[in-house]
Amino acid sequence: MPSIPLPFVISLLLCLILVRMFRQGEGKLGLFHLLVATFAAQAILSGLNWNVGWRPARSIQPIVAAVLPAMSFGAFDQLRRNRLARRTDILPHLVPAGLVATLVAFWRAPVDIVLFAIYLGYGLALLRVAGQGPGALSAVRISDEWTAHRALIAMAVMLVATAFIDAIVSLDFVFGGGEQARTIVTVASVSWLAVASYAATVADNTRPDHEANTTAEEFASSSSALPASPSIEDDKAIASRVDALMREQHLYRDPDLTLDRLARRVGIPGRQISGALNRTYGRNISQVVNEYRVSDAKRRLVATRDPVTTIMLESGFGTKSNFNREFSRVTGMTPSSYRRAGCEISAAPDARAEVPAS
Repeated sequence: MPSIPLPFVISLLLCLILVRMFRQGEGKLGLFHLLVATFAAQAILSGLNWNVGWRPARSIQPIVAAVLPAMSFGAFDQLRRNRLARRTDILPHLVPAGLVATLVAFWRAPVDIVLFAIYLGYGLALLRVAGQGPGALSAVRISDEWTAHRALIAMAVMLVATAFIDAIVSLDFVFGGGEQARTIVTVASVSWLAVASYAATVADNTRPDHEANTTAEEFASSSSALPASPSIEDDKAIASRVDALMREQHLYRDPDLTLDRLARRVGIPGRQISGALNRTYGRNISQVVNEYRVSDAKRRLVATRDPVTTIMLESGFGTKSNFNREFSRVTGMTPSSYRRAGCEISAAPDARAEVPAS
């Protein structure tokens, strides 16, 4: 019975993922969509090269391989900005692919070394971004910061691992005649494409629709300046300004709230806000914002008979799993149990009993 080579199966799965991403994005095409499409193309080329023996694939595959780490970096890098990537942001990262294409055409010997440097360099660059913490990804939803951060780490680790796997394959060709190369490449390709595509899909879901959700008011600038090394008083002042906005304008009810948007409302750089809240409350900004949402949900659960799902959405939570997890973290109870118990809450609609002043 004939079987379909594994790279072609992976490519088919990636195409299905791409269609799903395209539908979820309402037909909009972004860098993460192009990244998954490139992964699918690379899987097809791998199958044509190693399973079919189509010789032109051997020339195209290294060029596409050089595009992948650059595109991965560009896709995740845009999660640090309050705008989508532009052509001027992407073009410089295509230089390595152009170098590989030139080497494939005129001097193939150093191609493997160049690919090793490209993958290792971009992998380390992404690890450096990841080292700045989830707050560095200021363009993703605050509630999804840690999800995007884990996806970033997964992509970075796979880039570094792929660099060394390619080096091992090259050494096998030099010293072992390439006897183990096919097995290594097949296993490595499946792992790399699967993990990287999953990371790209997850990360793409963490960025809200920028154009649809950004208002002119959010772009208002502030002339206030804060010292480079803020004191305890500075941190408390920032926390107080954030608290006032949460109470008065209910910003937490926006499920697509990002650190960038919050920063524009407060008039303070996002990293300063994140650091101040962390030092003041001892919790990250995602937890603090979710505590406002939980406080609002607690009031609604006791004061209304609205369905729990409606309360979840109107309080600013985007997913039921996140709502249940955060509600349990703050109250030690499930939303349904809290409603049945009829717990007392503060008369103030946005009380912050869950966020002590540390």
